[in-house]
Amino acid sequence: MSKSAELYRMATDEHICPFGLKSKDLLEREGYDVNDHLLSSREQTDKFKAKHNVETTPQTFIADKRIGGYDDLRDYFDKPKAGQQGTTYTPVIAIFAVAFLLSLAFSFAMGHGLISMKTVELFVALTMAVLAIQKLQDLFSFSNSFITYDLVAMKVVRYAYVYPFLEAFVGIGMIAGLPAYSIAPISLFIGGVGAVSVFKAVYIDKRKLKCACVGGDSNVPLGFISLTENLFMIAAGIWMLAR
Repeated sequence: MSKSAELYRMATDEHICPFGLKSKDLLEREGYDVNDHLLSSREQTDKFKAKHNVETTPQTFIADKRIGGYDDLRDYFDKPKAGQQGTTYTPVIAIFAVAFLLSLAFSFAMGHGLISMKTVELFVALTMAVLAIQKLQDLFSFSNSFITYDLVAMKVVRYAYVYPFLEAFVGIGMIAGLPAYSIAPISLFIGGVGAVSVFKAVYIDKRKLKCACVGGDSNVPLGFISLTENLFMIAAGIWMLAR
């Protein structure tokens, strides 16, 4: 016997509700035939809300019982909550993983083989460049987070706005093969200050903060991963000068 559900979701010329589409997809994956009722205007939506005494759409009904919105529907099917919950290292892992794969690809394309010192250089440079992009998307939000633990930014707030550009310059400079004296000192400075700042905040002061390494709105906890970013910069600076 087939299962059916009634779904009411907003779909106007100006707005298509993403949670309505996700509700429809979830119902179909659970084996339901969906009677998809589109609320094609604000007036229709408001009337529906008033009739059923609800504040939001979409709304799902199964066997004449109102289940609720998308989150309620996930609960109904014993699915975990949607979206990111709490702090997570996922953004950093994604950046590191893609940067590593790109470094392998570039190294192979340039004839250095898959694993070589060039691969390592590219990995560090690409990681720094991508992390800089994350920060540059919203300098204001980044600065709000960064100044809470960086020792220089606490004293000179403008440093928080300059930092992502310096990080991008070092990463791009490494890939371009710029002279070591033009990028190594910057890498050593921002990496050194960053490492000391993170170590002090996390391991000495025992503060539980969010890291600004992937932007100010991230839920990445300040800790070992943040320290790793700075150690990369220090190692890159030393390597460039030694080479």
